[in-house]
Amino acid sequence: QVQLVESGGGLVQPGGSLRLSCVPSRSISAFYTMGWYRQAPGKERELVAVITSGGNANYADSVKGRFTISRDNAKNTVYLQMNNLKPEDTAVYFCNARTLLVYWGQGTQVTVSS
Repeated sequence: QVQLVESGGGLVQPGGSLRLSCVPSRSISAFYTMGWYRQAPGKERELVAVITSGGNANYADSVKGRFTISRDNAKNTVYLQMNNLKPEDTAVYFCNARTLLVYWGQGTQVTVSS
């Protein structure tokens, strides 16, 4: 069983920044992709960003130019740098990892409010 441990969520004002971290219990090189999803109250879970084992990244249109996903193999960590945060970014953010199976973290709350 794989565990994904997220950290870095919190309360931030509009225009602020946060960096989320995800550390899996297995080497990140074992996964085809790792990514971040989010779920706001009353809404479905949606893809935010994903990065492949080769380092290619894709983003939801709503976060392009503001969020950056990256991976540090030495630290066995995947990051989501979130800049210029908006109230509509408020959600629980989940780390996701895929092999032939799909793994999810427990989620970390991000609240953007003045």
